[in-house]
Amino acid sequence: MYKELCDLINAADNYVFDPNNSRGNTFETFFNLYCPDDNCDTDDNKVSSTFISLIKSFENIDDKEKFESDKLAEYAILWLSYKLNQKTQNGTTTLNNFYTEHIKKNKHYNKEINADRDSGNKISKGVIETKISSMNIDIKDISNFYDAFKSLCNMYSEINAENNTECKPCLENARELFEKYEKLKNALDINKGSSYYKLLSSLSNDYKNFENEYNNVKCKNFSPLVACPRSSVTKNTLISIAIIFVAASILLGVSYKYSLFGFRKRSQKQHLREMLKK
Repeated sequence: MYKELCDLINAADNYVFDPNNSRGNTFETFFNLYCPDDNCDTDDNKVSSTFISLIKSFENIDDKEKFESDKLAEYAILWLSYKLNQKTQNGTTTLNNFYTEHIKKNKHYNKEINADRDSGNKISKGVIETKISSMNIDIKDISNFYDAFKSLCNMYSEINAENNTECKPCLENARELFEKYEKLKNALDINKGSSYYKLLSSLSNDYKNFENEYNNVKCKNFSPLVACPRSSVTKNTLISIAIIFVAASILLGVSYKYSLFGFRKRSQKQHLREMLKK
């Protein structure tokens, strides 16, 4: 999970259901490309179009990242679940129902996204539908996983700030990730093989990728990075990022090396990069 992908997710967040967003005009044309019947007059239509735009954009992310197609689909579906969970005024909406009624019936979706893995699309309908079926849990819970995912995105932004030329002793967003991760782990029924288990394992692997990139490129031979304390917390109570994921490795059966360093700045398609800089 890398910065370019996070930039796209952030742009989508700032456009859909955000009437006060000052950047809306920048992304309106981009995210409205695939509205049903070319009409973006409802939130459902905007969400449908933006979901398709994310899928298409994720396919154009630098292939050196070696993203698996189902992983990219998972990120888009996490975003979709988060947005649907915001639509509380319309009652409960299930992920599968929204997909069936507002995405699968969208002519642009059927034109732009092919049916199977051998079709030429990196992310096919088959991949998307399999991932949706595997996430057969409460949409509010999926949205909570998205919250943790966004905290990790914020950590990427933190270490890639333009004025960030030195290794940081701590990350401001790390504590937020810890707290959300612990809440997920403790509040949900994390049985091996369950949908919750798979999503938590996926989040742990995303953290591992963050850790490896930072270690390999930016800050070699430094002590493990920690969460910055709140103002009322003394330096002695800093929590190492590794600690939470030690428990995760035991729970999920994932092996880690516990240091947290590095991120290598990646290139993206030129038009997307220019848009995200606006």
